[in-house]
Amino acid sequence: MEAKATQALLNELVETLKDGQKGYAEAMVDVKDADLKSTFKDLAAQRSSYLNELEDQMFKLDLKVDTNEGAKGSITGAVHRAWIDLKSAVTGHDRHSILAECERGEDYAKKAYQTALAAQDLPSGVKSVIEKQYQGVQQAHDQIKALRDSSN
Repeated sequence: MEAKATQALLNELVETLKDGQKGYAEAMVDVKDADLKSTFKDLAAQRSSYLNELEDQMFKLDLKVDTNEGAKGSITGAVHRAWIDLKSAVTGHDRHSILAECERGEDYAKKAYQTALAAQDLPSGVKSVIEKQYQGVQQAHDQIKALRDSSN
């Protein structure tokens, strides 16, 4: 895979992680339920550590992290909208709605990772980091989905 394509792919993941980290961090502050506060805190920390790992991989490959915010029409744009919707759900303090929006954000994160893993010829170090992170994203999705399902 050429460097430009690898960079674009990794930047998509970086933006996805930033949105997730920010979404969970903001939700953690506003949500009333102690169990959700704790879960959101853990997931915000997870996304932050994943972000550091990816940026480290990009640095090793001499790839630039794109700081261009708000990629319209990309997966990232959709993720950002999902986290904005989360903000309004949290304001309403409806546990089911909050968790449904979190799950929607997790769906986008899973999709971004699946796209990245489908890419051919990723550098092996990057691929192993993405595979490991995808497992964590999948677990987070399942955890949020289970919480949502039990909140009816």
